[in-house]
Amino acid sequence: MTEREAMARALALAWRGWGRVQPNPLVGAVVLQGDQLVGEGWHAEHGGSHAEAAALAAAGEQARGATVVCTLEPCDHHGKQPPCTGAVRAAGVRRVVAALHDPNPIAAGGAERLRAAGIDVELGLLADEARAQNAIFLHQQRDRSRPYVALKLATSIDGRIADANGHSRWLSGQPARDFVQWLRAGFDAVAVGGVTARADDPSLTVRGALQPRVPPRRVVFAADADVPLSLRLVRTARDTSTLVIAGTSAGENQVAALEAAGVGVIRAASLIDALAAARHTGIVSLLVEGGGRLAGALLAAGLVDRYYWVQTPLWLGKSGVRAVAGLPAVPLADTARWRVTDRRALGEDTLLVLDRG
Repeated sequence: MTEREAMARALALAWRGWGRVQPNPLVGAVVLQGDQLVGEGWHAEHGGSHAEAAALAAAGEQARGATVVCTLEPCDHHGKQPPCTGAVRAAGVRRVVAALHDPNPIAAGGAERLRAAGIDVELGLLADEARAQNAIFLHQQRDRSRPYVALKLATSIDGRIADANGHSRWLSGQPARDFVQWLRAGFDAVAVGGVTARADDPSLTVRGALQPRVPPRRVVFAADADVPLSLRLVRTARDTSTLVIAGTSAGENQVAALEAAGVGVIRAASLIDALAAARHTGIVSLLVEGGGRLAGALLAAGLVDRYYWVQTPLWLGKSGVRAVAGLPAVPLADTARWRVTDRRALGEDTLLVLDRG
């Protein structure tokens, strides 16, 4: 196994912490003795063993003189766990290869500490892949003004999210729906627009095999606060935290009724103010699942960091509901190109993951 192959394996292992380790980063690690994999690990649970420590424990004595390949620079901070730099030095490791420098000022400095101890350290192998994997963590380190925003839309080939009658269940197949349940587990909150909330009456809960350590909050963007009390989101608000983001002119009676039902209400004059207020409540990452007007408004304002596009192999025609509405026209020469970070089949559907350039 080469170091590059080992890093690809470490990245795959890191995903096993999805939904269980936030706000910590996803981290995987592999121990190589020569070209042989002798230990591997990942950060599996918030507060639990770090990936490097788990991999070194699995390698045992075979870690002496070995190379540790990890997706993030080993931490040099004593928090819920001792610093990984100490475990690496105690194991007698010869070399460390990490994909990314740790941007957290509290935990950073591991590379320098290890080099000072005579250990060879290299940073940057498969860095782009590691950055895409830990996009939420990296965003929260550089921008605490708003949450990391991901937009997820399931559309027909011709870019429709519902038929002419507004029917959207089920546009995508079961594998795609299973993926969405997994995806929700890694976000602090799941959001829809008011029209979607009224039309679909969604629960916005995680119902897949992976149960998140902290269930995501439910958020409805409804400028007029028109979120009927009969909706499941409202009726279950005392069991699962639910937030309505309304405009400054929303009716007092409607707001009071929602608050009496256990729904939190935030008033905001703009989308950027709404996201800032959501971040102030502790929402670090937000998964937006529609509808078209909310998607268009967020994209137009440059507030979407990642787009998960599930495309299903059918056409709904010009009368179908457009996936994105209200985007202003942009000349081809002026538009920004997004970066593809993942592309794969989900049963008969196709997933395309795009990051803002």
